[in-house]
Amino acid sequence: MTTPLQNSRSAPLIGITTYGRDEGNRFTLPGEYVDAVRRAGGIPLLIAPGESQVDDVLAILDGLVLAGGGDLCPSLYGGSMHESIYMVDSERDSSELELARTIIEAGFPTLAICRGAQLVNIALGGNLHEHLPDVVGEEILHRLPPREPVEHQVTIDADSRLAAVMGETDVSTASWHHQAIRDVAPALTVTARAPDGTIEAVEAREHPWLLAVQWHPELTAARDAHQQRLFNALVEKAQQTEP
Repeated sequence: MTTPLQNSRSAPLIGITTYGRDEGNRFTLPGEYVDAVRRAGGIPLLIAPGESQVDDVLAILDGLVLAGGGDLCPSLYGGSMHESIYMVDSERDSSELELARTIIEAGFPTLAICRGAQLVNIALGGNLHEHLPDVVGEEILHRLPPREPVEHQVTIDADSRLAAVMGETDVSTASWHHQAIRDVAPALTVTARAPDGTIEAVEAREHPWLLAVQWHPELTAARDAHQQRLFNALVEKAQQTEP
């Protein structure tokens, strides 16, 4: 049902999931996510973990960013604990999995980033590498110690929606992860890889607009137009699907 407020809005409302509760019982999110959505012309709305009224939340939104953050619990995908796994948050895991499954079923415009991309893969039946360096080594660094971002190249499938959105097939990306997709869910297609073979992006073939990238486009979007285009395209799609 369209509300008077929705009728009066001139820009699409884009939800962004936040990190879980910290030691001070605060929900946080890096400001770069908000900045990128605003540059794209969207209005950001932060969604804290634990929200049970998923349908009601999506009813007022026009698009969604599944943000990065800590690791998903390995039990969710049949994995094993590893000493490098950190910031596991059952409240965030459960609520975001429900959110991911809902947006997939509803065909909701979504950009999934890092943890968000892993979340989409798990929601659809895929799994993860618990610690990527154990699999691909460290010739290509995906995160600097102890936990800092680093840039590396990514090659994108020229026939993908991702390439059409970014306007390039060879891009520099801000990488900030130690886990990545291992077995891809049947409903997803791999559309980008790092030089070491790590899966860097997937798309949902039957979804109207769902892009999932392993890197962090929000970190460089202010200076890299190709990365900003991911947010621009999400907002544009959300604008088209507003009630």
